[in-house]
Amino acid sequence: MSAERRVVVTGVGLISALGVGTRETWGALLGGRSGVAPITHFDASQHSTRFAAEVKGFDPLRWVEKKEVKKMDRFIQFAVAASEFALADSGLVVDEANAEQVGVYIGSGIGGFSTIEREHEALLKGGPRKISPFFIPASIVNLASGWVSIRTGAKGPNSATCTACTTSAHAVGDSFRLVQRGDADAMIAGGSEAAITPLGVGGFAAMRALSTRNDAPEKASRPFDRDRDGFVIGEGAGILVLEELELARRRGARIYCEVIGYGMSADAYHITAPCEDGSGAIRVMQRTLKDADVAPSTVDYINCHGTSTPVGDPQEVKAIKAVFGDHARRLAVSSTKSMTGHLLGAAGGLEAGITALAIHEGMLPPTINLENPDPACDLDFVPNRARKAEVRSALTNSFGFGGTNGALLFKRFEG
Repeated sequence: MSAERRVVVTGVGLISALGVGTRETWGALLGGRSGVAPITHFDASQHSTRFAAEVKGFDPLRWVEKKEVKKMDRFIQFAVAASEFALADSGLVVDEANAEQVGVYIGSGIGGFSTIEREHEALLKGGPRKISPFFIPASIVNLASGWVSIRTGAKGPNSATCTACTTSAHAVGDSFRLVQRGDADAMIAGGSEAAITPLGVGGFAAMRALSTRNDAPEKASRPFDRDRDGFVIGEGAGILVLEELELARRRGARIYCEVIGYGMSADAYHITAPCEDGSGAIRVMQRTLKDADVAPSTVDYINCHGTSTPVGDPQEVKAIKAVFGDHARRLAVSSTKSMTGHLLGAAGGLEAGITALAIHEGMLPPTINLENPDPACDLDFVPNRARKAEVRSALTNSFGFGGTNGALLFKRFEG
């Protein structure tokens, strides 16, 4: 690793179909519980896929004043709540003394679909005068970061990513760089998504990307299983607080882990399918290890992309074997999407938070629904039950449409 500033994770804020809050989500993950169920957000009876991983029991009024709720799409509300969870967990207080050195970097792959659909319907029914003046700021991607900045007073770097399913891995990685090189002392970073809407579900279904296991939705997300038939769309948010090590130490912060590597790559191959030889995934993992200046043999766990698609899962396995060689057989690799569904642009942030918790707690969340392993997927996927394990360092992968890839490497903090 370079001599640049060291960066640590001091706060984790998670919202998922498994629970509104970090501990709720983490506990359900270790319990191997599925968050997938029939869709309740809208009447899905005409859709080919009628289930999703919805966040249940989320009341935005717990975090947002009533007059402000209508100004925020659901994905923004998730971002605000998860950021509050992360900051409270971290103990970081943004005040006049540090505000200019605390930044926000929160992405979304889809943005405000529900707001867009609602306002389009208003336009068709009543004409332009029926469009809400809050339509644009309620739906555009960067307003998640904008609202968190406004509400916390963070005046440092403020940005947003929109790189499909790699979005929040890029947001966390870019934030790591900002703190590492001194452009910020702390970053509130991750992603948020709320695309379980008629158009969102219908669009992915039209691509034949979604599972259609309507008779047993809790079994539908089954990464690396021979009977997988597509991914399950999820929603929620994953936000981390990243800090410069010495500042975190001085204020006595609890440190979950250290961020030591970040890589990016492109497949340059297809708008939706991964490169057949896995080269994009191989390069992004190799670049992440090189950035951290560590040997592949030091990695004990991978929270993989593992979406439960027929093509994607074996390609990721192939890439892991190419990067890690014989060590791949000794790695633990799990896909928490088997429980949370695929949060699209929020997946990388959620899974970065889960990876940080796995290192800190010494527990590996399982891959559930792995009942009939695909012969092409023959690694240790922590099947169906969580496992206690000492994790020195852990990698998390994110791959997105357009062939955009991101990976993050965390290690156990010592000293």
